Amino acid sequence: MESALQAYLAEHRERHLEEVIDFVRIPSISASTEHKPDMTRAAEWLAEALRKAGLENVEVLPTAGHPVVYGDWLHAPGQPTALIYGHYDVQPADPLNQWDTPPFEPVIRDNKLYGRGATDDKAQLYTHVKTVEAFLQTSGKLPVNVKFCIEGEEEIASPSLPAFLQDQAERLKADAIVISDGPMHDEGIPSICYGLRGLCGFQLDIQGPKNDLHSGLYGGGVANPAIALVQLLSSMRANDGHITIEGFYDGVNELSEAERAAFRALHFDDAKQAKDLAVPELTGEEGFSFLERTTARPTLEINGIFGGYQGEGLKPIVPSTAGAKISCRLVDNQEPDQVMKRIEAHIEKHKPAGVTVKVQQTHRGKPFYISPEHPYIQAAARAYESGFGTAPVYIRSGGSIPIVEVFSRVLGAPVVMMDFGLPGENMHGPNEHFHLENFDKGIATLCQYWQELHAAAK
Repeated sequence: MESALQAYLAEHRERHLEEVIDFVRIPSISASTEHKPDMTRAAEWLAEALRKAGLENVEVLPTAGHPVVYGDWLHAPGQPTALIYGHYDVQPADPLNQWDTPPFEPVIRDNKLYGRGATDDKAQLYTHVKTVEAFLQTSGKLPVNVKFCIEGEEEIASPSLPAFLQDQAERLKADAIVISDGPMHDEGIPSICYGLRGLCGFQLDIQGPKNDLHSGLYGGGVANPAIALVQLLSSMRANDGHITIEGFYDGVNELSEAERAAFRALHFDDAKQAKDLAVPELTGEEGFSFLERTTARPTLEINGIFGGYQGEGLKPIVPSTAGAKISCRLVDNQEPDQVMKRIEAHIEKHKPAGVTVKVQQTHRGKPFYISPEHPYIQAAARAYESGFGTAPVYIRSGGSIPIVEVFSRVLGAPVVMMDFGLPGENMHGPNEHFHLENFDKGIATLCQYWQELHAAAK
């Protein structure tokens, strides 16, 4: 990083941290109608921060829900345009009695900023704001063009953002979308996430007799919905972890040897993971490692089962109903609606006699994948090595962030996930915090990244 940028950031570091503290102090809880005024206040605060950083055309744009904050700087002709995405909303802080200090009275202890939203996503988002400020205050220009699109509904699954992206696609048009909203692989080990799993969730309801029946009088002569449920669920997975639904794996790419080598390079400790989880051993789809199973392979998991008598003691009945909640994590080119159709066909084919089965899809989200060899990903790797002093590892995430795929599809641009948080920072939990060392290194990395993109465009 150039000396002028370094000097500016060092001189203004305390002010920058004070600003982050002010930002975290706003209880911008999107899930709560009680905090709707705080959502507006956070959006306006962020808009003013963008203006002070030197961004232009800053607006607080309405959506069907909470507003989006927009700003841009577009004075680098011939250079790529990067759209920076983040969110200013936070999770509820409950349970409050488990916080060491009040969640919206942020404090710095041991070079860590404590407060709700510190790592998810306010401090990480603010690295981008301060990077822009540093360039504009030292040289009066940026190496690339930038746009900001900061929403207020990420913590409630971004219900208004897809329509907003469609409506504002021309304004938001970019060559790359850059997101900092998650954890790195580990402390001192930066990472680039190149894949996110999608999601297909559904509820299965099985109806038998019109009411619970005496198991002595009717047991063995009437279909038991709980037994039917177990039989149906069992038909969906083999003992080796393979999902037996016909066509389920359509769209799943085989892992390349390079990808598998990248997984092995992470030196994941299966025994330690099993011990930490208090299970005898790790299991799953045969032929794949734990990291591959949990990030690069599709799954079908039973999230909950219900039906019959749940009280104390035994109530000998044939229950009238039973059901389950199920989620499938998807990868590569799997389409959630197509997967759902194949699940429905499997249920129709395998449903036991004597019961009726109702299936309701509850969640859908497409997976995201970008080649680790993409030039913008390789530029991010060089930037991380400059900012953190070590090359990043390449990872996939087992979780789902459906809006990432929406950004890529609607705007037709690659998404580069450059995270600066850490796994143990209690994201969504009590005592959420952010390591301020990564605030500094994150800004240094981004300063280098914009210059790497500039160089890549030559």
